[in-house]
Amino acid sequence: MGTLLIDKLLHTALTQKASDLHLTVGARPTLRLSGHMHPLNTKTLEQSDMVGLMKSITPERCQQELQEVGGTDFAFAFGELGRFRVAVFKQRGNIGMVLRRIPNEFLTFEQLGLPKVCEELIKRPRGLMLVTGPTGSGKTTSLSSMLNWINQNMDHHVITIEDPIEYFHKHQKSLMNQREIGIDVPDFPEALKRALRMDPDIILVGEMRDLATISAAITAAETGHLVFGTLHTNSAEGTVNRIIDVFPKEQQDQIRTQLSVAIIGVLCQALLPRKPKGMVAAYEMLVITPAISNLIRENKTYRIDSSIQTGRKHGMILMDDSLFNLWRQGIVEEEDAIYRSRKPTELRERIELAKKGIIDDGDDDADDEDAGAKKR
Repeated sequence: MGTLLIDKLLHTALTQKASDLHLTVGARPTLRLSGHMHPLNTKTLEQSDMVGLMKSITPERCQQELQEVGGTDFAFAFGELGRFRVAVFKQRGNIGMVLRRIPNEFLTFEQLGLPKVCEELIKRPRGLMLVTGPTGSGKTTSLSSMLNWINQNMDHHVITIEDPIEYFHKHQKSLMNQREIGIDVPDFPEALKRALRMDPDIILVGEMRDLATISAAITAAETGHLVFGTLHTNSAEGTVNRIIDVFPKEQQDQIRTQLSVAIIGVLCQALLPRKPKGMVAAYEMLVITPAISNLIRENKTYRIDSSIQTGRKHGMILMDDSLFNLWRQGIVEEEDAIYRSRKPTELRERIELAKKGIIDDGDDDADDEDAGAKKR
């Protein structure tokens, strides 16, 4: 019963291009479409249904982890049709599951609306490139498209360290070795330590979530590798501060100096509902110039935002400028832009002025591409 039902549900999620499928006791299976929840026209799930559904797709080791710690994550392929990343968890003593659809195809930078400068940054021989944003903001999609571009255009050895592996990369111009935490290697710090002995050009660190991993990633970037990493931060300034704050007080000055040399760029992103349907990304882009490197070293990160504002010629853009551009081009609703904004009151005022025909600070020439305006 479990297998039959899960196949149908996954099929529905794929054909409707849902981002997620939610399964929980006492509710009907629910799809997230264009950011909104849509219950399916099926029966309400009972505990026995959920146990059957869970067992039909969850590997033995993950079922054990679910029993021990109350939750587990894994990815699996649904035949040739698509892949899903699955979170299984306990709630009120019952089982719940969320299955995120991993698209089969890699999107181009244009389709994602990535800032143009990203292509320049990923050609660098060394440095730390961070892609940040809340869960579900499309970080993995952006990173996989960057790696796919490298794979098609450069002859490199790429090592990815992921938990779990989402997009599969075939060897093209580059050699692509993908290591999954819990299957190929026990944890991120161990994987990073080993990666440095494998003659890598590029290392992707799926999540920089603790001091050991962040420290190892900075060291790898300093020693002549291009390192991609992700963090759950909402702004470029917040990203730099988060990395430094992870370290004990007495090490922070040294880390500021190391980071100011290692870091080359921060891409922050947020996903918004697109009119009339679908999703579109807004981006904040920080490119590390000598001046910004100095700000990091001298503990003046509070000045990063104004440096991004004046750094347009380097391909930089603030999140709120990106949101404003998306609204002005009629791609997103005003309320959605304001909801994602870092300074909602200021953005609302700016939109009101624009409606009256009073545009501020020459935004008319802001790049459509920088605004993430192309179709996802």
